[in-house]
Amino acid sequence: MRITSTSCICPVLVCLCFVQRCYGAAHHGSIKVTRNQTKHIEGETEVHHRPKRGWVWNQFFVLEEHMGPDPQYVGKLHSNSDKGDGSVKYILTGEGAGTIFIIDDTTGDIHSTKSLDREQKTHYVLHAQAIDRRTNKPLEPESEFIIKVQDINDNAPKFTDGPYIVTVPEMSEMGTSVLQVTATDADDPTYGNSARVVYSILQGQPYFSVDPKTGVIRTALHNMDREAREHYSVVIQAKDMAGQVGGLSGSTTVNITLTDVNDNPPRFPQKHYQLYVPESAQVGSAVGKIKANDADTGSNADMKYTIINGDGSGVFSISTDKETREGILSLKKPLNYEKKKSYTLNIEGANTHLDFRFSHLGPFKDVTMLKIIVGDVDEPPLFTMPSYVMEVYENAKIGTPVGTVTAHDPDAANSLVRYFIDHNTEEDRYFTIDASTGTIKTAKIFDREETPWYNITVAASEIDNPGLVSHVPVGVRILDVNDNPPELARDYDVVVCENTKPGQVIQTITATDKDNSANGARFHFSLDDGLSLNPNFTLRNNEDNTASILTRRRRYSRTTQDTYYLPVLISDGGVPPLSSSSTLTIRVCACERDGRVRTCHAEAFLSSAGLSTGALIAILLCIVILLAIVVLFITLRRSKKEPLIISEEDVRENVVTYDDEGGGEEDTEAFDITALRNPSAAEELKYRRDVRPEVKPLSRHHPSSSLDSIDVQEFIKQRLAEADLDPSVPPYDSLQTYAYEGHRSEAGSISSLDSATTHSDQDYNYLGDWGPEFKKLAELYGEIEPERTT
Repeated sequence: MRITSTSCICPVLVCLCFVQRCYGAAHHGSIKVTRNQTKHIEGETEVHHRPKRGWVWNQFFVLEEHMGPDPQYVGKLHSNSDKGDGSVKYILTGEGAGTIFIIDDTTGDIHSTKSLDREQKTHYVLHAQAIDRRTNKPLEPESEFIIKVQDINDNAPKFTDGPYIVTVPEMSEMGTSVLQVTATDADDPTYGNSARVVYSILQGQPYFSVDPKTGVIRTALHNMDREAREHYSVVIQAKDMAGQVGGLSGSTTVNITLTDVNDNPPRFPQKHYQLYVPESAQVGSAVGKIKANDADTGSNADMKYTIINGDGSGVFSISTDKETREGILSLKKPLNYEKKKSYTLNIEGANTHLDFRFSHLGPFKDVTMLKIIVGDVDEPPLFTMPSYVMEVYENAKIGTPVGTVTAHDPDAANSLVRYFIDHNTEEDRYFTIDASTGTIKTAKIFDREETPWYNITVAASEIDNPGLVSHVPVGVRILDVNDNPPELARDYDVVVCENTKPGQVIQTITATDKDNSANGARFHFSLDDGLSLNPNFTLRNNEDNTASILTRRRRYSRTTQDTYYLPVLISDGGVPPLSSSSTLTIRVCACERDGRVRTCHAEAFLSSAGLSTGALIAILLCIVILLAIVVLFITLRRSKKEPLIISEEDVRENVVTYDDEGGGEEDTEAFDITALRNPSAAEELKYRRDVRPEVKPLSRHHPSSSLDSIDVQEFIKQRLAEADLDPSVPPYDSLQTYAYEGHRSEAGSISSLDSATTHSDQDYNYLGDWGPEFKKLAELYGEIEPERTT
């Protein structure tokens, strides 16, 4: 198939079209192919060939952005099988076939019906085939070819990141890089110069320049000063077609700000200053401000002020306000116009952050002179001391002098001074002052133990100018006299154990005294000498302001006396000495072996046995009930007994009732009680004495060894069998009760039948080892003889 390229349309591309036509003439002509190779199939070793005509393809080109009224001619397809008689039909398929690209099925001419944009799609892949119009059979195999969209310069360069904001330090060297800008062009960079961009500066000269190839912006002047100009607006242009005429362009704005460096030293506006300060200025207060100007900003303008010399360096101080960068002048000592009327200060202001690159512009400090004029002020009276401390004894009479304050007029007039007390507080009312002499006196009788210290404020004013008042604090200490006797530190709960030993310390006591240590720190304890010797307790003075209470005998008993009273005499070491008497209450208590108190109450005898009041009431109630039952039982026994046998005249069937009681434990014939105690004791069968047996009893001959080992259940079964077979039993049911208690225990029986009448000689001393619960039981059964107090 022969391919014919499109004709040149754009006059600018005449040369290109000429080259393309020559290229088509050389390569797009009809090429006869004698054989057509088919594709190899995997696994086949043979390749079949058959002679057939074929076509050779190359890519077509179509210009983008075609704006003509007619479809744009792309190219022509021609098969070698086409004889020109219209028997060959050309078919076009693939991307855009039928919509963008159409083909004349007879001639094979291809046209583009729409305007194409290379920036949206650069090429289209299509398939062409020639078929027989009569048989619709392909004359040639389907072939693939490409239609490329040829670029034209229809896109201007764009700055995607603009506008830009950037900073550069002032005083930078010429050629310092500021920023690199980049513009992009959507045109084809491989075809022509449509996407070749060149940068230029439209605004910002002569301060800045731009590299035409890289877009790097640089400074174009030396020592650009921020203080002269801080902000610059630079406009950068990017133009394609390598900057030639007819190229498209785009621009952006770069806002450049010069940042500050410390290139300006501070300067005081004046070399001499004068300041007026009244002598009444308070120490520590600010009396003036001074400032050195610095054209820099931020930390580059930070300042520090110092007083380098002058006769006022010891009276004044200067500090720096970091916000306003001013020097604050403060007063260190009070001023006195009468002593010194002026001061001279040399003040230096220096930068704190230096840049040594610009040290040649220095020095970065400045000095100025400040003269301070002290103003004369009518001052209030001045006390000789900043505060006073005075003393007076407690219980002193009203009007007793306490002390004297003194003030004078510091001015040259030396006016007379009047003293007074401002009665602003309650404490100020307890004192008076002489208006002329300043002597302070008491206005009440003081008690140190109530209030040991008083604070008052004394005022002084000039007689000629009462409005000028000064104040001074006065502290009055109340001195102690020995007017309070000592007393016990607290109410002591003294306990003595019943089993205590002689000489044992049962309590240590201390004392307190409301007076201070000079009149009450040394205490002496003793028993009252006016009383007879105490046989129960004694007191030992420990010589350390404490005393110990000791026992004098071996044992105490709550049953004899549960409370003792011990008078104690306490004296202090004051002048004159004072004393007081206190009585200690000592309780007798039952204690454990380790000395712990168990109980101190008299009812503990019952409580120690484990019986509470409720339990005692319950026991008494049970006893009363048992007594009532016994009385009722005796009453029933004394009632008249019914006869055992009814009269013989009564021939009716009678029920004979037996209500006969045995003779008790002494009647051994009525009932053998040993059978109840142990089944083995019943060796023979007992018969009733009121009825003669008519049959022989069951034979029960057992050896003694079997009787000892007989079981209770077996014993009951035997008794049941005998009762069932005994013909002498009356014709009514008989209930027999057996209370077997088992074999003899090691503890022995508690029955009165075997109880001995002699007194037990058992030793009960082991009860004392059973613990506190059996303490009282051990005391009751033990051989402890209670000792009575004398």
